[in-house]
Amino acid sequence: MYRSTAFVAVFAVASLAFDGVAFAQQQRACASRDAALQHLAKKYSEEPVAIGLANNGGVLEVLSSDGGSWTIILTMPNGVSCMLATGQSWEAIAPVTSGSKV
Repeated sequence: MYRSTAFVAVFAVASLAFDGVAFAQQQRACASRDAALQHLAKKYSEEPVAIGLANNGGVLEVLSSDGGSWTIILTMPNGVSCMLATGQSWEAIAPVTSGSKV
């Protein structure tokens, strides 16, 4: 709970620099990608561990820390990143290839 509240507070202030659309997104914990990555690195020691292109043109990133915290952000083509989910107990696993048994 505290983590989400702190994240929203930081990005609410940062969103003041955006246009009206981005300002309205402050409820969704949105900010520039650089601000999001800096905040997550400084506050939670999280760094990107996975990235992919979403069908809507956004870039989806998973960030995690050695302590197991993780965050998923979506960055839209206009550069605004929004937090989609956070959690604990992140664990990297080896990719499953065809023919391998899980």
